[in-house]
Amino acid sequence: MSKDFNEFKQEVKGKRVGVVGLGVSNIPLMEFLLSLGAEVVGYDKRNLDALSGEVHDFKDRVRLHLGEDYLDHLTGLHMIFKTPGMRFDHPALVKAMEEGARITSEMEEFLKYCRAKTIGITGSDGKTTTTTVVGEILRKAGYKVFVGGNIGTPLFTQVESIRAQDMVVLELSSFQLMTMTTSPEIAIVTNLSPNHLDVHKDMEEYIEAKKNIFRYQKASDLLILNEDNEITKSFAPLAKGKVEFFSSKNENEDAYFKDGSLYLRDERIVDLSEMKVKGIHNAENFLAAFLAVEDFVVKPIMRETALTFPGVKHRCQFIREHKGVKYYNDSIASSPTRTLASLRSFDRKVNVILGGYDKQLDFAPLAEEGYKYIRNAVLVGATKYKIQEAFRKAENKTGKYVPLHMAESFEDAVKILKSLSKEGDAAILSPACASFDLFRNFEERGDRFVKLVNEF
Repeated sequence: MSKDFNEFKQEVKGKRVGVVGLGVSNIPLMEFLLSLGAEVVGYDKRNLDALSGEVHDFKDRVRLHLGEDYLDHLTGLHMIFKTPGMRFDHPALVKAMEEGARITSEMEEFLKYCRAKTIGITGSDGKTTTTTVVGEILRKAGYKVFVGGNIGTPLFTQVESIRAQDMVVLELSSFQLMTMTTSPEIAIVTNLSPNHLDVHKDMEEYIEAKKNIFRYQKASDLLILNEDNEITKSFAPLAKGKVEFFSSKNENEDAYFKDGSLYLRDERIVDLSEMKVKGIHNAENFLAAFLAVEDFVVKPIMRETALTFPGVKHRCQFIREHKGVKYYNDSIASSPTRTLASLRSFDRKVNVILGGYDKQLDFAPLAEEGYKYIRNAVLVGATKYKIQEAFRKAENKTGKYVPLHMAESFEDAVKILKSLSKEGDAAILSPACASFDLFRNFEERGDRFVKLVNEF
């Protein structure tokens, strides 16, 4: 049972509430807080000229602290909405808590007060696709569906208009989950492997953050886990509610992949060859989605969605065929495991662009297994020499050689990729790294790749 939203209204009315990070998603939040009678204070490292025009529109109605010393002013606040990427133990937040401020986030507050059924999805890979698929299946079944969290629109501002009979589907990152004290009623953990170790202290902290997606569930709630992943499988004994498993290797689980087909409770739903998306990893995403919606949707609608779902932008997205070469945008692949999953989905070796921002991840698994899937690798960005070294070590260990080509810039990488690709080849951007060395986010990187490919 969700809490009464009037409690939140009373808590913030006339109180000073801070919002850290003035990106696009926090603008509606600040407007919402103002409408509830809060005195809003905005914080951002950037100066006013670098912020969106929307900030300029209401700068006279809020107090702003901008620039390098912006966090020095987190004082005299009743509540602080932190940006997801900001660590909860940041000295400025710790000091504010000691002074009496309550630290929270938009998603934490939303889950407390949301009246609708909530389905939350997390994992190192596949969470956006799984979230999108769950939302699509529910829409086809006639539900009013709200998709948010790490994707979609901010939902907290809509919390009063979302009804009990609606459905809410949330992609939840480790950053969002880190301080959560409320869990969705249905939780999916797609898989877990090393990721975001540039922000998390270590893998243990990353795993503990992920556990919050089910840590506060009730006995009547459901946890859906990947049986093939040792870390997610280990979560089962910790669950307070029901646990169900999906697997691409074990046909004894609740949902499974066998001989090219996806099964739910031993009933075949669809063949992978019939689906627009390819790869075992996408089969797993759909199996998890089937379990999440099973109580609300009939199986023919699950099948219909599987047959028509085109995939999500930047996730092995087909761009075009040029001179017999098929080009794909997989900019979302910001970890070695994610890149490997994408490479495995092709029926031939591919030419791939690798490299980007260093999240302190180990490239050895990609290098040691990559020879099976990579015809040529073009290396670019801050990690290119680190990846080169990983492939050299792998060659010494396995005796398998992968041709590596060093690029001076992203544009240069795309030119090299084009020159290496011959008729019948597949060429893909699947970097195994974050984008922050050259781009603001993976979307910008993917859009740039698509633009360059379409200019051939």
